[in-house]
Amino acid sequence: MDLQLIPINDFQAFLICLARVAGFIAAIPVLLASQTPAQVKAGLVFMVSLVLFPVMEPTLPVVSFQPLTFILLMVSEVLLGSMIGLTARMVFTAVEYGGTVIGYQMGFAAANIFDPQNQRQLSLISQFQNIFAILIFLAVDGHHVFLQVAAESYKLLPPGAFNVSGGAIPYLLKLSSGIFFLGIQFSAPILAVLLLSGLILGILARVFPQLNVFLLSFPLNIGISFTVIGLTLPLVAILLRREFDNLGERFLTILHLLN
Repeated sequence: MDLQLIPINDFQAFLICLARVAGFIAAIPVLLASQTPAQVKAGLVFMVSLVLFPVMEPTLPVVSFQPLTFILLMVSEVLLGSMIGLTARMVFTAVEYGGTVIGYQMGFAAANIFDPQNQRQLSLISQFQNIFAILIFLAVDGHHVFLQVAAESYKLLPPGAFNVSGGAIPYLLKLSSGIFFLGIQFSAPILAVLLLSGLILGILARVFPQLNVFLLSFPLNIGISFTVIGLTLPLVAILLRREFDNLGERFLTILHLLN
C-alpha cells in the first residue's frame, strides 16, 4: 500500500496554525509557571492545533516556503500570543502589587517566599492573593477564553496581517496604567483599617506614655489585617471575576487594532 505524502502547503499551513496556537497556549497564566512540564505544554499545543486546523485551514494563507519569509511569519504569530498574554498578565500583576502593599503595611516586609511561577521573591500576602486569583481564573473558565479567541482570531486577523503600527501598542499602554489603580482597589480596605489602627495607637501613645506601642502594633496590625482579608475575599473575587470577564473583549480589541 502506497503512503500518500502530506502536501508541503498543508504542512506549512499547519505549522502556521501551530505557531499561533502555541502563542495563545503559552499566554495562559496557569501554564506560565516553570513547574509545568514542557512536554505537557507541547502536547497541549499539538492537540489543540490538530483540532483547530481543519476549521482554520481555509483562512490560512499560502506563502512561499522561503526560510526568511516563513520564519518572520512564525515569529509574528508567536508575538501575537505574547501580546494577548501580556494583557491577561496585567491582572495578576495588579493582584501581586496589591498584596505587596498589604504585606509591607501589616509588618511582613521581610517575610518573602520564592514564587516558582515568576522565578522571584514575593511577599506572603502577594503569593496568597496570586494563588487566589489563579483559582478564580480557573473557576470562571478564563483559560477557555484563550482557546475561543485563538479560533476566532483567524477571522479578525489572518496570518501575515500583523501590524503593530496601529493603535495596539497605545491600547496596551493604557491597560498597563490601570495596574496601579486595580492594585489599590484590592488593598484599599486593609490600608484604610491599618491607617485607622495607626491613628488609634498614636492617640494611645500620647495618653499612656508607658505603653510600648511599637511592640503592640505588630500583632495587632497582623491580626486586624488577616481579619479584614478574610472578610473582603468575596469582594476581591467579584473584582477578579469582572476583570477576567473583560479579557475576551480586550483580546478582540487588540486583534482589531493589529489589523
